[in-house]
Amino acid sequence: MLIDPPNQKVLFEDSFTEADLAELLDGGQAFRWNRQKDGSWLGQWSRSICRIERSSDGKAACSLLTENIKDVRNTIRTYFGLDRNWRDLRDQLPWRSDNHLAQCIDTFPSLRILRQPFGETLLCFLCSATKQIVQIKQMCENLARTFGTEIAPGFYALPSWKQLAAVSEEDLRTCGLGFRARYIHATARIIAKNPGCLDEIENLPYPEARRRLMEFPGVGEKVADCVLLFGAGKLEAFPVDVWILRVMKDRYHLDRWSNSQIAHFGRIHFGALAGFAQQFLFSFERRTA
Repeated sequence: MLIDPPNQKVLFEDSFTEADLAELLDGGQAFRWNRQKDGSWLGQWSRSICRIERSSDGKAACSLLTENIKDVRNTIRTYFGLDRNWRDLRDQLPWRSDNHLAQCIDTFPSLRILRQPFGETLLCFLCSATKQIVQIKQMCENLARTFGTEIAPGFYALPSWKQLAAVSEEDLRTCGLGFRARYIHATARIIAKNPGCLDEIENLPYPEARRRLMEFPGVGEKVADCVLLFGAGKLEAFPVDVWILRVMKDRYHLDRWSNSQIAHFGRIHFGALAGFAQQFLFSFERRTA
């Protein structure tokens, strides 16, 4: 059941502007957050339902609203990366020699990278091909309501890969997935035959994890990098989409470079935190388009 927020809330150390929080929760890292009429945000991952409230001074408080979550603090800390010093990581980015990156960081000073359940992240980004955020969110919600498990009245967890393996491609298409149903169906069958493969991939070094993910149907370079960045905390991953292509052409003068070349440039230019830098570039470009 859905319960009232507990007295013990987890507070973020960083302050957030409204734009920071909206970009973090509804900017393409995750697809199961929605802003409420009172200005708070309500979101889900795994069997957790979470509310984030922002005070007038920018401080954010996070509460889990579901029962039977044994370790609330660790659940929230993992998802929001509270075990990482994001201020220090921001300072390690090459903003001193990259004026455009410095401008992007100034615009979204409290941006961070979520650490979502790995299998869910793979499922959500398999839905993402050629779609906008609002459409991806709808597909994820359709999958949860049709094939997932109800965890509170009106709230449904995304289906597990085992649950999806028992579903036909035709039934998946009823969720509005289009051609993506084929990839999800095939991937689910592969994972069902080797249930531990995702745990194994998540814990591999970035290059090997990326190569292994790209063996799944429908997982190209961008999807693999998104899954590793937002689901495995591998900050060297540098997803390249239409926004990053625009950034690299207009801001870095890398015209006619392939996606693979740009991803390589990103990892060299921005270093071990390339994926963190990518989020600042991505968010700023969408905002100023």
